[in-house]
Amino acid sequence: MEATPGRERLIEQFKADGLTVMFGNPGTVEQGFLDAVDAAEDFRYVLALQETVAAGIADGYARATGGAALLQLHSGVGLGNGIGMLYQSLRGHTPLVVVAGDAGVRYDAMDAQMACDLVAMAKPVTKYATRVTDPRSVLRTVRRAVKIALTPPRGPVFVALPMDVLDELNSEPVLPSTQVLTDVAPSPASVGRAAELLASAERPIVLVGDGVALSGAQKELAAVAELLGADVYEVDSSEVNIAASHPLRRGQTGHMFGPHSKELVGDADGVLIVGTYVFPEVFPELESPFRAGAKVVHIDLNAYEIAKNHPVDLGLAADPKQALRALAGVLERCLGPRRRAAAAARLDVRTRERIRETRSAGSATDDGTPMAVFLKTLAERTGGDLIVFDEALTTSPLVTRYLPAERPGDYHLTRGGSLGVGFPGAVGAKLARPERLVVGFAGDGGSMYTYQALWTAARHGIDAKFVVCNNRKYRLLDDNIAQYWRERDIPEHGFPGSFDLSHPEIDFAGLARSLGAGGMRVEKPDEAVAAVSRMLSHPGPFLVDIQI
Repeated sequence: MEATPGRERLIEQFKADGLTVMFGNPGTVEQGFLDAVDAAEDFRYVLALQETVAAGIADGYARATGGAALLQLHSGVGLGNGIGMLYQSLRGHTPLVVVAGDAGVRYDAMDAQMACDLVAMAKPVTKYATRVTDPRSVLRTVRRAVKIALTPPRGPVFVALPMDVLDELNSEPVLPSTQVLTDVAPSPASVGRAAELLASAERPIVLVGDGVALSGAQKELAAVAELLGADVYEVDSSEVNIAASHPLRRGQTGHMFGPHSKELVGDADGVLIVGTYVFPEVFPELESPFRAGAKVVHIDLNAYEIAKNHPVDLGLAADPKQALRALAGVLERCLGPRRRAAAAARLDVRTRERIRETRSAGSATDDGTPMAVFLKTLAERTGGDLIVFDEALTTSPLVTRYLPAERPGDYHLTRGGSLGVGFPGAVGAKLARPERLVVGFAGDGGSMYTYQALWTAARHGIDAKFVVCNNRKYRLLDDNIAQYWRERDIPEHGFPGSFDLSHPEIDFAGLARSLGAGGMRVEKPDEAVAAVSRMLSHPGPFLVDIQI
C-alpha cells in the first residue's frame, strides 16, 4: 500500500470506523493533524471554545447515536480541562475515542514547556490509555482503542499522538475496527436457577440500569417484571430502561444518601438486578440494604459490577436482552397458578394506582409558576415529541412530570455527579438527530460550567434549544446540607454563602445573544407561554431563562 503521512492515514482510519465528526479545541502540537482534517473530504470538525465543552458535546452525540464519538483535546492543559467531563463519560459508559497530540517523541528527554505524562493523566478517567511511539502502529493502536471503547462495559479511551509520529510516512492498512459481539445468552441451567430463586418471592423487586437500554432490553424487562409482579426501580440510570408510564416503574433509588435506597429495597424477599451496580449513592450504606434471607440475582455484561459491594445468590455475566428473554420463557413455564395470581394481583394494584395518578395529573392544572406553565405549554405544543437532555437537577421532577421519559432515545439524564453536561449534551444530541426537536435543561449554576456550548451551536448551525432553571443558587447543595444537619443534630441556619449565585445577577438571555443564539428571560406565567412560541419558531439555537 502506498505510504502517506500518518496524519492523513489516521483520518482515513477514523472514516473507516464511521467516525466522521470530530469534536475538539485546537492547539499547536496538533496543528499538522488539524491541517489535514481541514483538507479532508467527508470529515467534519466541530469547534468548541474549551475542552470541557467539546467533551460534553461528544458525550451527548454518542448517547444520541448509540455509537462512539471522536474527541480531540490539546495536549496536557487541554486534557486537564476535559478530565472532569471524561469522568462523567466513564461513569456513564459513553464510548468516546479521545486523541491528543504532543510535541513529539524526539523531545521527550528535554522536559520542555507543556511536557507531561498524558497517559498517566488520562488513565483514571478512561478504560484504556496509551501513547503511540512508532509510526508503524498508529492505526493498529486506534483500532484497539475503538474496540475497547465499544465493548461492554463501554467507556472512553485515550490515545496520545506525538506530532513527529504523525508526520512520518505510514503504510498501515486502513481497516474497520473489530467490534466484539456480546449478545451472550446464559446457560439454560443458570436461567432455571434464576427463575427458581425469584419465582417464590412474595415481595419481588427489579433494580435496573443503563445496561438494559444498551442491549435494547426494555420489552424483555417489562415482561419479566409483569410475570413476577415486581416493582421496578432504576439505579444509576440515565436512559430510558422502562417507560415512565409503565405501572410497575417506581422511579429512582437514592442518588445521594444510602438510607433512601435501603428504605425502598429493604422489604423485598426476591431481588433481580439487571444492567447496573448497586448502589451508586455518594454516601451509601456500608452494610447490605437487603433483608436477611432475600434471594438476589444479578445479570450484567460487566462482571466486575456483579456482587461488587454486596453478595448475591446468583451472578450471570450475560447480555440483559438475551438473559431476560430466556428468564421470561422459564417463568412462563414454571410459575404455578397461585404465583401467577399473586403476581397479577400486584400488577393490578400498581395499574389502578397509575390510572388514578394519570387522571389526577390530567385534571389538575399547573401550579401557576413560570416553569410549570412553560413545561405544560411545551408538552401541549409538541405532543411530547422531543428529545430532552435533563440536567435540571432539583427541577427535574417537574420536567419529567410534563415531559416523561417514555421512548428509548427521547430522554437523557445527567450522570457521573459532575455539572455542565446539559447544554453541550443537547448540542451533541441535536447534531446526531437533526430531524428531532432537542431541548437541554440545566440549572443556572450547572449551565455556567459550559455556557460556551451555545456559541458552538450557533457557529455550526445546530438548532438545539436550551432552558435555564434559574433559582439563583446551587439548590442541590442547599438540600444536601440540610440532610447533613439533620443527621448530625445541627440546628438549621443560613446556607453557606458559597451556595448563592444571586449577585451579581447573570443575564443569561443577553449572554446567549452575545454567543450568537437567541434568548429570552421569563419572570411571569404569561411570558412562559410566549417563550415556548418564540423558542419553537426561532431558526437556530435559542435559550429561555426561567426564574424560579
